[in-house]
Amino acid sequence: MRRGLPGGQYKPLTSEDIEKMHQTCLRIFSEVGVQINLPEALEMFKKAGADVDEHKRIARVPEEMLKELISSAPSKINLCGRAEDGSLDCEIGGTNVYLGTGGTALNVLEPGAEEPRRSQIKDVMNMARVVDELENIHFYMLNVFPNDLEKEDVDVNRFGAALNRTQKHIMGGVYTVEGVRNVIRMAEMIAGSKEKLQERPFISMVACVISPLKIDEDYGRLAMEICRNRIPVVVPAEPLCGATAPITLAGNVAVQTVDTLSGIMLTQLTNPGAPVLYGCISSITDLTDMKYLAGAVEMGMINAAASQMAQFYKIPIYATAGMSDSKTNDAQAGYESAITSLLVALAGGNFIHDAAGFLEFCMTASFDKLVIDNDILGMVMRAVQGIKVDDQTLAFDEIKKAGPGGHFVASRHTRRHMRTEIYEPQLSDRTNREQWKAAGSKDALKRASEKSQAILDAPMKSYIPEDVRAKIKKEIPGLSDFLMD
Repeated sequence: MRRGLPGGQYKPLTSEDIEKMHQTCLRIFSEVGVQINLPEALEMFKKAGADVDEHKRIARVPEEMLKELISSAPSKINLCGRAEDGSLDCEIGGTNVYLGTGGTALNVLEPGAEEPRRSQIKDVMNMARVVDELENIHFYMLNVFPNDLEKEDVDVNRFGAALNRTQKHIMGGVYTVEGVRNVIRMAEMIAGSKEKLQERPFISMVACVISPLKIDEDYGRLAMEICRNRIPVVVPAEPLCGATAPITLAGNVAVQTVDTLSGIMLTQLTNPGAPVLYGCISSITDLTDMKYLAGAVEMGMINAAASQMAQFYKIPIYATAGMSDSKTNDAQAGYESAITSLLVALAGGNFIHDAAGFLEFCMTASFDKLVIDNDILGMVMRAVQGIKVDDQTLAFDEIKKAGPGGHFVASRHTRRHMRTEIYEPQLSDRTNREQWKAAGSKDALKRASEKSQAILDAPMKSYIPEDVRAKIKKEIPGLSDFLMD
């Protein structure tokens, strides 16, 4: 498993570009401002030094205020898994790279299925089971919406379904303040105490900023509640080129930067030092019908540039990549997912979500694509690892020993480095045609379907001890019983 390796090889922005972007963002903050629709938050901005227009609810932020608040946010955050040896932790910051799922799709494509259906709470649980078995998916961001539940029961059931079926770090969007509180209570029971959860947070949450330049009342309230409990939070923004942002990629990144920095300032005003991630979910618009596009190369470029801006501000980034606009697991799904994931990972995006399982403009989550993307992400991380050049890898002594016309098949050097130097995909077929035919002439989708179905057919694992499950079922309202069985 390759994880947490340093990216940064791909730099769509020069150092001069970054400085010019920063100066433009300062002008947007001071001359245009941000609309803040939560009265409590607007008052905090005013007390901190913002020039506030009470009638329009606009806060214009001076440079020194921005600098002070941003500097109070931690530059590194450990988004923990629950493996005892810490092997599933995501130590994000700098250019460290981790990739995983994202959310929130309304439809699910079951193993081998051609048509999607509406997603249910059982799918949250089963997606967690598949993610738990795939070594190149580093975290589980709750990736489907349970259409079979009422809104007030969504938060606790989504997190509960995941917490019992995977040990990987779990992030999710949230919908109600009471839901946030109940999810945190549940996580504290699993951790053993509030202090233990804050020391090793194995959950994190998302509360969005609305593009362009707007902190929503509901999302603002959610972000503040999460911060008060010192649970890591993302405040992402989704400006779309030609719709909610200028058509140019640079203009999009400028709006996105101001948006997410506004959310970060809110978190630091609420609870200084609270763990927060810079968030980018930006993309482009299909100008023929104004719909969001997920698989565009420009989307990868924007999120790569956003990763550089986050590195400039020394804040961990939640970036987006790996999606497809295809309606099925075809060649388009493969190349769109691979290109954007590679761009953002090589740029040093830290917590790259949506990178596994998404089709159809993020409307559909596919079990089979999770398996396919696991192979893609393994290749991406091998590219991030790069080429190590030292005396061992240059292998001069081995070359001298083999000489002209020699070979390296039986070399001890080959045996020593073969498993760390060469990535071996688990799904790809590398046999010759005769062997492939003898095995049933299965394409990648068929092999992925068989693997995803095999995971779902296996006995379920419970990662929450039985006594804790019983306590959760007794004390947390609205939780579906079967999730804790």
